[in-house]
Amino acid sequence: MPNTIIIGSGSYIPTQIIGQDHFMDSVFYTDEGDIINKPNEEIIQKFIEITEIENRRYLEDDELNSDLGYQAAKEAIYDANINQEDLDYIIYASNFGEVGKNGMTNFMPSMSARVKNKLGIVNRRCVNYDMIFGCPGWVEAMILADTLIKANKAKLILVVGSETLSRITDPFDRNKMIFADGAGAVVVKATDEENVGIISDISICDNAAELNFLEHAPSLKQDEDRNAMYIRMHGRKIYEYALKYVPDAMKETIEKAGLTLDDIDKILIHQANAKMDYAMISRLHKLYGKSEYDHSIAPMTIQQLGNSSVATIPTMFDLIRKGELEGHTFKEKATILFASVGAGMNINALVYKFP
Repeated sequence: MPNTIIIGSGSYIPTQIIGQDHFMDSVFYTDEGDIINKPNEEIIQKFIEITEIENRRYLEDDELNSDLGYQAAKEAIYDANINQEDLDYIIYASNFGEVGKNGMTNFMPSMSARVKNKLGIVNRRCVNYDMIFGCPGWVEAMILADTLIKANKAKLILVVGSETLSRITDPFDRNKMIFADGAGAVVVKATDEENVGIISDISICDNAAELNFLEHAPSLKQDEDRNAMYIRMHGRKIYEYALKYVPDAMKETIEKAGLTLDDIDKILIHQANAKMDYAMISRLHKLYGKSEYDHSIAPMTIQQLGNSSVATIPTMFDLIRKGELEGHTFKEKATILFASVGAGMNINALVYKFP
């Protein structure tokens, strides 16, 4: 059975840097629809204390999700040094598709078809799939790619994660300060080399009471157009859910690979917010009897890039792989853990061993 290795990576980080001053004139409402009668400076500082997000990136007015995905994909293909016509599949993770400046979402044609078109790929046997799986979408796309390769359905796959959350945030919701835009991509290839690549994975879908912890909903300001829909996040419920289930899922994935936490060199976890990420990593270590951990095991980009959903992990991977994330590198033949949690609610994780 072949294994799945990453042979190229790319990312696209939008050039617009959005700092806290961008939100100083906002009018924020509670989940109940009441104005928050606190100075915005106080609201913003409390937000930074919890999330550690100082800046985030927004796309330009003339850019679209597929433009970001195209840039990351083009870089990954170049880095992989392949003929793009040899790609068997393109899997594109996104939750809102192509979003215009009016906030309308569009999945027809699919995002994977759009990026295939922009790349200029004419191979009719290059199949395009879209992955809608919440923030864990890119990791799930990697799991699907591995499944296709292990089933001998493919040898070369482009996996993209791209999102433009700045265009679907409620102007009156404090949580809009969390969200950002960006794209990351990798090219994966089948190999006969043993014990390398994706060596274990897990996916969990809790879609009962958890279904609407993250949802598309009208504005918190009651007299706004009720047909306009925005990303809505019930933060406390998400936090409690993530801490209860994600550490166990990460541990199970490590054990499924026949490893222990001591064998893991880096943990690339979805950049949701700093407080939640620290808590999940800490709880994972406690499952192994470790009361403290070296924070270098879990790199963070959220402080400067914000939460770009499906793009956070592939972007971070690309930056580290190319030596562009200060203080972090992948050692030779490193073993790393990818993990994510998001809308659905969905959780996934995979262990990847560099060849």
